[in-house]
Amino acid sequence: MDFCFDSVNTSCIRSTRVPSSYSIMFIVMLGEILLTTLGNLLVIISVSHFRQLHSPTNFLILSLAVTDFLLGLLVMPYSMVRSLTSCWYFGDLFCKLHSGLDMALSTTSIFHLFFISLDRYYAVCKPLHYHKSITTNVIEIFLFISWSISCLYSFGLVFSKVHTEGIQEIMMTLSCTGSCSLVFNKIWGTISALVSFFIPGSLMVAIYMHIFSVANNHAKLVHNNRNPQPDKPDIKFKVSLKTESKAAKTLSIVMGVFILCWLPFFTLIIVDPYIHFAASEDIYSVALWLGYLNSALNPIIYALFYPWFQKAFVFIITGKICKTGSSFSHHGFITV
Repeated sequence: MDFCFDSVNTSCIRSTRVPSSYSIMFIVMLGEILLTTLGNLLVIISVSHFRQLHSPTNFLILSLAVTDFLLGLLVMPYSMVRSLTSCWYFGDLFCKLHSGLDMALSTTSIFHLFFISLDRYYAVCKPLHYHKSITTNVIEIFLFISWSISCLYSFGLVFSKVHTEGIQEIMMTLSCTGSCSLVFNKIWGTISALVSFFIPGSLMVAIYMHIFSVANNHAKLVHNNRNPQPDKPDIKFKVSLKTESKAAKTLSIVMGVFILCWLPFFTLIIVDPYIHFAASEDIYSVALWLGYLNSALNPIIYALFYPWFQKAFVFIITGKICKTGSSFSHHGFITV
């Protein structure tokens, strides 16, 4: 039996895995970290460098990319060591900082996704009022809410230890030297899941369903008013059908990935206190890394669907971004 710290009597037991299992876990987690950091870094460079991309909507996407990039750079590598070994080698103080930062950045990322859905709502459902409603000042308010509430709530919860009230005895039996886990009691487990996922997630589902309904009605309206002459094909109708089909596919991917990634983790947070914390550490790790996957897929979902990102990506990998005046490039970037 291996221990995290051989010279400490109260040391946690180090996980013993077969080499193939360890290798697969290492490759998957490292790949997820690289995808998260590099993918979001591309978004950060693109929006920051090209002046044509400096719009309120893209600043929201930029902030989301910064959030996910920090999660991949500052949180996920330490989580990988903990998941692979079941040991925490970085001290109690950094354990609290890591837990608070993990919770804060994950919640901030989810809040950004909610505000992006709100931005899309105004763009599709109220296009005439979009530029008046979604201004730079409004985006700044969105960003302030996303960052401030997430950080205050997360770090306040971790350092106040209110989430452990009533379960101190259980924690004493589960704790050992070399452990770093964020355990919630029944009340704060439910509150955290509601604040960080279920409330913003439910609002996102409602908003995207409304967007899809409005877009569908637009397509029907175009269909009913299309050219009645059968020998003259209605180009606008065909374009509308293609656009609405793409929009429906995109929205399905957005919501499907978001729910698939985060639902298991936040469900586990609520359920675990009621089953006397019977969920194993490996189950928590799988749920947590599935949630992290959302930050790795965000640049693909929210950026690769935009033509401007694809063109910016080509500029970056071909080195054209280093040329003088590249930030003022006029190669047809689409900023909306």
